[in-house]
Amino acid sequence: MASDAHFPPLSEIPESTSVKIDTSVPHSARVYDYWLGGKDNFEADRKVAEATRLASPGVVQGARDNRAFLGRAVRFLAEQGIRQFLDIGTGIPTQGNTHEVAQGAIPEAKVVYVDNDPIVMTHARALLRGTPEGKTSYIEADLRDPESILTHPNVLATLDFDEPIAIVIVGTLMFIKDEEDPFGIVKRYTDAVTPGSYLAISHVTADFEPEAVGASAKAYNTGPMAFTPRSGAEITRFFDGFELVEPGMVAVFDWQPDDDPTRATRIAGAYGAVGKKL
Repeated sequence: MASDAHFPPLSEIPESTSVKIDTSVPHSARVYDYWLGGKDNFEADRKVAEATRLASPGVVQGARDNRAFLGRAVRFLAEQGIRQFLDIGTGIPTQGNTHEVAQGAIPEAKVVYVDNDPIVMTHARALLRGTPEGKTSYIEADLRDPESILTHPNVLATLDFDEPIAIVIVGTLMFIKDEEDPFGIVKRYTDAVTPGSYLAISHVTADFEPEAVGASAKAYNTGPMAFTPRSGAEITRFFDGFELVEPGMVAVFDWQPDDDPTRATRIAGAYGAVGKKL
């Protein structure tokens, strides 16, 4: 598929696909969209995004590194022969979406996108089209409610849980509070897939740059949204029952990196890892 796909702003999507969106409340997907240079964000999102950027200028490059990690991880998974992907917390479409990378390598690959922001699903349904051989589905649901996702008719019609599935949760788990049991939530998903399946995660951490990440969290967490940086040891817990593939748990830009001499000068603010279920 073409890598220069054009994703118009919400105003250009046909009216029949529009949904009611509360523009006064920021959402993590739209803040991330702003950092990536997207158009589908509102004043409330931009205020949070700019406050965070001013507190920690590396956050914009961090968002780009996170997106690049997604592409490399999905490409790796496709190279392992994985043909099914459950992408939870997908975010607003941009270049290098999961189905584009997966179906570019395996045209018959099947992908389900999950997000709890109506604007994300509006874009997905209106714009994201897979290959004729494959299948791409979208559901509006919350990562915190595994049962609603794992039993959703669109998920069951798209994915075969008797065959390996790649669970992709990139840049999302830091928004799950400790009291919401993020480890138990992820375990529900990983318990549902067969051995030979994979889990790909990226997660904000303060292990590398505590001052920068602390400043970023302080600025970001002033509104209704909040994120929780976690240590490498904590993030490794998500991979219980999985074997990490090389190079293990590393800064997102160091995970099976493409040639990029600027990596050595970047601020590391997130871990990335991929594991195979034993």
